[in-house]
Amino acid sequence: MLIYGRNAVIEALREGQVVQLFLAQGLNPGTVRDLEKLAKQYDVPLKSVPRIQLDQQLKTTNHQGIVAELPDMKFSDEDAPFKLADERGECLLLVLLDQLSDPRNYGAIIRSAEALGAHGVITEERRSAPLSAVAVKASAGASSYIPLVQVKNLPRYIDDLKKRNVWIYGAAGEVATSPDDFDWDRDVALVIGSEGTGLRRLVRDKCDDMVSIPLKGRINSLNASVAAAILIYSIVKART
Repeated sequence: MLIYGRNAVIEALREGQVVQLFLAQGLNPGTVRDLEKLAKQYDVPLKSVPRIQLDQQLKTTNHQGIVAELPDMKFSDEDAPFKLADERGECLLLVLLDQLSDPRNYGAIIRSAEALGAHGVITEERRSAPLSAVAVKASAGASSYIPLVQVKNLPRYIDDLKKRNVWIYGAAGEVATSPDDFDWDRDVALVIGSEGTGLRRLVRDKCDDMVSIPLKGRINSLNASVAAAILIYSIVKART
């Protein structure tokens, strides 16, 4: 898996995630020195290559001449979020993504979930953004620190969660209930729908309740990753 860009690569180096570092020939000498120092510090092989080689490999010119190879990401098992919540002594907080297809939104939600204290992000095997280099880059390293679970069938997984006494809350902009209307001191799964159509009817029908973010401006919706971050923060804040 390849990620690119100065900040993303430096973060991955510092977190010990990089297998090999590639720098485009002709980079600023100061930048090269800084990255050579980090590569040496973390014992990462460094290779200087023509910029056009990176352009062709990544199919973009927006890489700043700095590319890192990471090990392929692997999904966690379904019990991993429960184990993490137990280790922390906290009520479970899962983020379920229903057909969310934008890898940048997926990565941004992973980042928010990890930073704000959720215990796992769940996606469905089909019709969902892959755990790609784009998603990993957007997560800013958070994909290595929070359980990421992929299930074959999200509605069936929700049924399994209910058997484990997890309450399911779907995010829907048109409902009147806000995060302040609920008691979050319980095991919870927050379901975020796709960017265009929201939650599928089958998924929505399986939710115990729906929650929305009160908006005061003329724009009546939020980006999926922004909405997820606000709702995760609201749940965690209410618990503390």
